[in-house]
Amino acid sequence: MKATKKPVLAVLTGAGMSAESGISTFRGAGGLWEGHRIEDVASPEGWYRNRNLVLHFYNLRRKNVMEAKPNAGHLILAEMEKDFDVRIVTQNVDDLHERAGSSQVMHIHGEIRKSRSTIDPSLVYDINRVELNEGDICEKGSQLRPHIVWFGEEVPLIGKAVEWISLADFFVVVGTSLLVYPAAGLIMVPGSNVKKFVIDPEIPDVSAVQNIELIPEKASTGLVLLRNRLNTFCMA
Repeated sequence: MKATKKPVLAVLTGAGMSAESGISTFRGAGGLWEGHRIEDVASPEGWYRNRNLVLHFYNLRRKNVMEAKPNAGHLILAEMEKDFDVRIVTQNVDDLHERAGSSQVMHIHGEIRKSRSTIDPSLVYDINRVELNEGDICEKGSQLRPHIVWFGEEVPLIGKAVEWISLADFFVVVGTSLLVYPAAGLIMVPGSNVKKFVIDPEIPDVSAVQNIELIPEKASTGLVLLRNRLNTFCMA
């Protein structure tokens, strides 16, 4: 007897997904990121200008991530794997989805607990401690940098993200302003026949998207509502 194929639930998550775990959102007032200009800590130019500043900045963020715990929203998405083929495309660099138990997670903007070679991007290493410092080198002898996609750099996994989302029976956007491209364009991938949901206290402009339902709630509350809504679809 063949097992019933689970419907694919594709999910795009952003900073609001992890905010309830104490992970600071991307920008504060004035376009600053924890007191720093974006171009100083999240660009190739910033890296070449002041490598120690960039390393220190990400060391602090890594410490924050390692001390944080998955919140109820992360746990709900992991639990939904019982009924759905859940595929999470996240803009977040933390590992809270994985720690909550989600088995299919794609980090399109990189991972804070990994480093990579500055001369060979294919050389990626786990960071098992808090700090990545000047003098930490890859096997080819070059300085290691945070495994993060900075502004001005290509997003290598965007094509695979499109593949995942194109398979969706349901598509959900959680906790993102949909302002950072190319990730923001992923909401246009599913066809008009695919039911879509946006969960965020401040709903972004999705007026051009068809077949969409808005849930103006924080991630944990909104995902409870989503789970109930999906149950009604699946039982229909």
